[in-house]
Amino acid sequence: MPEEMTPPPDERFEYKKSLKTIHSYPFLHRYLPIDRLIVRPCASLVVRAVYPTRVTPNDLTLISFFLALTAGLVYLLGRPLAFALGGLLAMVSTIFDNADGMLARSKNMTSRYGAYLDLFLDRIADFAVLAGITFGLYRSTLHPRILMLGLMTIGLYFLQVSLYYLANVYAGNSTNGEGAEAKNLAVFLILVFSLAGWPIGVLIGVGLMALVGTFVKLISFLRKGKDPEAAPVRSPAGPSSS
Repeated sequence: MPEEMTPPPDERFEYKKSLKTIHSYPFLHRYLPIDRLIVRPCASLVVRAVYPTRVTPNDLTLISFFLALTAGLVYLLGRPLAFALGGLLAMVSTIFDNADGMLARSKNMTSRYGAYLDLFLDRIADFAVLAGITFGLYRSTLHPRILMLGLMTIGLYFLQVSLYYLANVYAGNSTNGEGAEAKNLAVFLILVFSLAGWPIGVLIGVGLMALVGTFVKLISFLRKGKDPEAAPVRSPAGPSSS
């Protein structure tokens, strides 16, 4: 029997190499490790499947984007089964969203364009899912307070995202995606509440997370912003990883 061919080291997926080394949310990493225990292992299955192929990280980014758009459209139906299916699609989208960066790091394919493509499409995808939940729930209840809660949640979410990137710019941090731990937790909550048939819990949960995140980022900036080491002088640079 001929010996089994072993692929060269650079053609084998290395899980540890694909992971990020920076954790922007140590508390979540230690006490709510949804990213480490659930999302990343699932994303690694996607990476292992496509690693020997010509599939690129940007391909996975696009798949994640269209899955999120589909989730938003499904949520708009405003029915219990639609909420459950929307939650599943949102979670699968997030798994692919994590897989793109893991594939890029493991195959040394990170690029500035890929990083910005991920940023652009992620924000559109986030809006699509949250808007789909908001208007789908409003369609099923016709309660104006649901609409107000949803719009407030969307506003708070994008406010804290904006503050996150403003803090990165101020600190001269040229990397992106380091907040994936918080987003993965938020999407996990979306999945749980959607499957439980309590989609309003999504708006409450994500809204509270965004509110806390906004205050934490503001307080952190006010406390540390004046420290010269908090804002080193660096040449302008964009995100460095997909």
